[in-house]
Amino acid sequence: MLEAHAMASGMGGMRTAGDLVARMEMAKGMRIKEAKEYVAGKLKVSIRELSDPIVMGAVRDELNLGLIQQMPDRPKGMEAKFRIAELLGIEINSVNRFKAKAGISG
Repeated sequence: MLEAHAMASGMGGMRTAGDLVARMEMAKGMRIKEAKEYVAGKLKVSIRELSDPIVMGAVRDELNLGLIQQMPDRPKGMEAKFRIAELLGIEINSVNRFKAKAGISG
């Protein structure tokens, strides 16, 4: 986990795609190269663009994946996590618990 966190932080975490790459490493046991390729494919950007804060800011905003700066009418918190889980095709525990409590299936 330490390595995944270090790599995500090095990519800028939520400022870029570091948090998404780290999620794939942890959720699917992917190596970093495989995780970057997977995330880049899902986001329709190049691997190099994953670490570009300008490009990723626009991509995250367009796909409603959350931004560091909280802005009105932009997803944050659980809404962003729902979108990330759907986009990446992964299970996120907090999303699953939220769905269970709300009686939402799938």
